[in-house]
Amino acid sequence: MSLTGTDNDVGEALAEICDAAARLILPLWRSGLTVIHKADESPVTEADRRGEALILEHLARRFPGVPVISEEDASEVGTPDAIGPRFFLVDPLDGTKAFVRGDPHFTVNIGLIENGRPVAGAVAAPPTGEVWWTAGGRALKRRDGGAAEPVRVRPWPTGEALALVSHTMKDETAQKLAEQYGFDRREPMDSSIKFCRIAEGAADIYVRQGPTMEWDIAAGHAVLEAAGGSVRTPEGEAFTYGKAEQGFRNGWFVARGG
Repeated sequence: MSLTGTDNDVGEALAEICDAAARLILPLWRSGLTVIHKADESPVTEADRRGEALILEHLARRFPGVPVISEEDASEVGTPDAIGPRFFLVDPLDGTKAFVRGDPHFTVNIGLIENGRPVAGAVAAPPTGEVWWTAGGRALKRRDGGAAEPVRVRPWPTGEALALVSHTMKDETAQKLAEQYGFDRREPMDSSIKFCRIAEGAADIYVRQGPTMEWDIAAGHAVLEAAGGSVRTPEGEAFTYGKAEQGFRNGWFVARGG
């Protein structure tokens, strides 16, 4: 498959690949896998590595010649000094800490970047069988291989707005953010599934004031935007990708629903 087709074609293909990786990873969850710590002290398991190998194989076969920046490969050999206008970002297991704890909030992620923007993407949640993807300017979701249904952000529910936050966020930080952004409730959650919950109207905002990498969020960003949401810098500017000179590291961002 080339990238000259529609976003619908690309997003669906990425969903199929994420599904395949999710089926590979799920039996390894809560199986007592050995946890290895990378140079930055973040954990990695055999599930991360097997999932990435499968995704890279599928992408190479379906989209030959399109560069891929993937988390585990980047941690082992580094990131390139420059990247062209079109490339994939892959995180085969976002939320490895949750995976290791036995919590269900971990995901498989593939995003397609063109000229700094996430134009297509797919996110799979192995424990629940859910997968979200972009399709012709919309966001779709299916569960356990069932029929695809469109998802859409909800209008901001005044007095009931729900923020999804990191498990490590301090209470005083959360209170300051609530005052700044106007949300009323908060729920801790790992991984890029936060973008998808906002995309399907189950939550309203995710404010990130901490380190992330481009592969952590590109797929979720694509899905949320297709569902009518947005991801921007705290100053309200466009959030861009392909920051090779920064090692593909992200700054702070705000992901919103309606």
